[in-house]
Amino acid sequence: MIEADHSHQLLDFALGSVCKEGGFGWLDKYGHVDRSGNRPLWINCRMTHVAAIGTLLAHEGSPAMLDHGVEALSTLFVDDQYGGWYECLGWDGEPTDDTKAAYSHAFVILAFSSAAVAGSSQARDLLVQALRVSNNRFWDDDSEMVVDQWDRSFHQLDTYRGVNANMHTVEAYLAAADALDFLGESGSTPFSPALLRDRALAITDRVINREARSNNWRIPEHYNSRWMPKLDYNRDIPADPFRPFGATIGHGLEWARLALQLHASLGDPPSWLPEAARALYDRAVLEGWAVDGPAGFVYTTDWEGQPVVHERMHWVLAEAIGASAAIGKAGLGDTQADLDRWWAYADDFLIDHTRGSWYHELNQRNRPASSVWSGKPDIYHALQATLLENLPLSPAIVPALAASRV
Repeated sequence: MIEADHSHQLLDFALGSVCKEGGFGWLDKYGHVDRSGNRPLWINCRMTHVAAIGTLLAHEGSPAMLDHGVEALSTLFVDDQYGGWYECLGWDGEPTDDTKAAYSHAFVILAFSSAAVAGSSQARDLLVQALRVSNNRFWDDDSEMVVDQWDRSFHQLDTYRGVNANMHTVEAYLAAADALDFLGESGSTPFSPALLRDRALAITDRVINREARSNNWRIPEHYNSRWMPKLDYNRDIPADPFRPFGATIGHGLEWARLALQLHASLGDPPSWLPEAARALYDRAVLEGWAVDGPAGFVYTTDWEGQPVVHERMHWVLAEAIGASAAIGKAGLGDTQADLDRWWAYADDFLIDHTRGSWYHELNQRNRPASSVWSGKPDIYHALQATLLENLPLSPAIVPALAASRV
């Protein structure tokens, strides 16, 4: 079983991502910054978020790491000319990708929400700024979803629409709503907690209650500009790290947790949310876990539920832990046996007990691989998995940790 201080071990590993040039770098398997790549916005946001968690867990290096992250996100990554945040920075401080993506901007909201709750006074105003960009540039009132990607000047909008960005926007909106409530600022911004939760519900209704329900609880991820599903999208490159072909097992699990967190956060939640969460969880476990022989979750399946990409991603197992904990807390069934099974698998195969953190990818035989992910850039999923069993469904992780210290 996992050691009680595993959260702190993960946070120790994350400290290696701090860069003297500002922000955080992509960590290799040893926990060193891989300078052959650049500094992605989403990595910098996630590391700022985990530093906020570490700060509230009284992890020694996390407060300085949190300040470092907020500083980078409030200066280096900001596009002062057109607004928003650059997608990726080179080591010279210039953007290597100046597009503006809803996926990464959702993590900007999450980072500033968490930082503000963890005590960063600077992050409070930045959270409102991030919500304003999300509202003005990404939120589409007609579809009640977020669009995916703009060019730098917010002039040219890509025709692709995706569920991944919307899923993390749901996470970000719920975290922001809880942060505003915790900070006592729910009435001081144009983005009320009620509005943010309503938008999270609208996204979830479309993605889960309509699209996933009508597709046997396998979530269509890719759409055109009119929100018509593109079920063959990336069939020729099925193992894409962000836009894989078919049904993504880990997203079924992640949405199950988010649906229950949303249900717990609403004053008058619709009854379909827990029903959908249970159905998503059951489908993902049935078609994802050990379906090709060895233990572990496959990455993706086709639309008949047959495995396509057999590699095991660390984040999928982490989301299985979060989903099974949420199912149990919501009273939708006893998932303790599943939790024990997932943690035993993590201990046996995913956790690198020698060099730290989790292997990000295993092959079908549960040996470390790197066909989809290189190195160990991200402790976000694993760290949250260590905490969710002991936290309520609502509020979000960082406000819940902060409330427990009051």
